[in-house]
Amino acid sequence: MTTPDELIARYDLEPIPREGGLFRQTWAGAGRPDGRPEGSAIVALLMADDFCALHRLPTDEIWHFYLGDPLRLLLLAPDGTSRTAVLGPVPGSGQHVQFTVPAGTWMGGRVAPGGAWSFFGCTMAPGFTYEGYEHGDAQELTARYPADAARIAELCRP
Repeated sequence: MTTPDELIARYDLEPIPREGGLFRQTWAGAGRPDGRPEGSAIVALLMADDFCALHRLPTDEIWHFYLGDPLRLLLLAPDGTSRTAVLGPVPGSGQHVQFTVPAGTWMGGRVAPGGAWSFFGCTMAPGFTYEGYEHGDAQELTARYPADAARIAELCRP
């Protein structure tokens, strides 16, 4: 069985700035005229004692489940609605092995309760740039999505 330490060593994972977890970019397509890559892909590892902070991106992001325990994503849509998507190995149970988060949706997550770690990937086209990353503010998000205040507080960091 694969362990988190083996994944860290195999992929030379490093901390994701501000967001949380560990990652490694595995692909970035050729540059576009606007300076963004045509596409990008990462692998990421999230441990149960950490979380992926709420953030949003200007283009769709496709999440892919690979190994470990299910990952719960809180999704806060631009229209004011919210939902939870679960990435995991059992699609028949409502889990997704692949899930697309629409552009402009706030997203954040953590390993599902009782789990220890989750190994997943994300792809984007056009590709990720730090300029396109918007970090969530707990106060602003709670004002917009008051029904999700508790989960927002759990998924925000300065």
